[in-house]
Amino acid sequence: MADVAPDPELWRALGKLVRGLSALFWGVPATLLIGVGTALLGWLNALSIVPGLVTTGLLLYGLWQFGAFQPQERPWRRALDRTRLVALINFGLSPFLYWWHQMPANLFFTLVAGLVCVTGLLFLFNLNLVIARLGEMLPDETLRQETRQFTWLNRMLLVGLIGLAAVFVFLVRMPHLPEFWLGILVRLQRISQPALLLLVLLPVSLTMALLWKTKEVILDSVFHRHD
Repeated sequence: MADVAPDPELWRALGKLVRGLSALFWGVPATLLIGVGTALLGWLNALSIVPGLVTTGLLLYGLWQFGAFQPQERPWRRALDRTRLVALINFGLSPFLYWWHQMPANLFFTLVAGLVCVTGLLFLFNLNLVIARLGEMLPDETLRQETRQFTWLNRMLLVGLIGLAAVFVFLVRMPHLPEFWLGILVRLQRISQPALLLLVLLPVSLTMALLWKTKEVILDSVFHRHD
């Protein structure tokens, strides 16, 4: 990469890439925090739907900064386009968390709030695929191995979370359950929201670590290396 770094187009693309990684590093936890706070705790009610739009918009901004980097690489572009699409869906659905908090008995808002949880997990899944594709294009073997291993682990964790949530919803809706299992589901339902949040924290923290490490590798190998 040191041989091609003087190329002005590459410099601009790498600068946007670093800005995008920074935006995603801060946007992922902010989106989770504001989303949970808006939907469950009523944080920032005075600002209405604005906080959710700002945090999900930050994710969109970060992904759009990636667009100038290696546009000819088809696997990278496909992964990036899918993630942008899911991020755009999250941006459009984010106001429903506020509206659901205002009217929790409304069935439509409840269903859309559940959909936001699913699309949020899908966003993390696709973002990890983007990080893996990006790691393959950077000239750092350690980063390449770490992104390959940890993004695979993250995606498996997220698939497991979506599967568990689907099974739970299916059992809750299932009629004529034995009383023993019904009692277990009632207890699980009471702790489902904090339990889901705790389970999501692991892939979120790993994703943040990978975003930061990737940004540092780019800064070190391109912008801070003069030899």
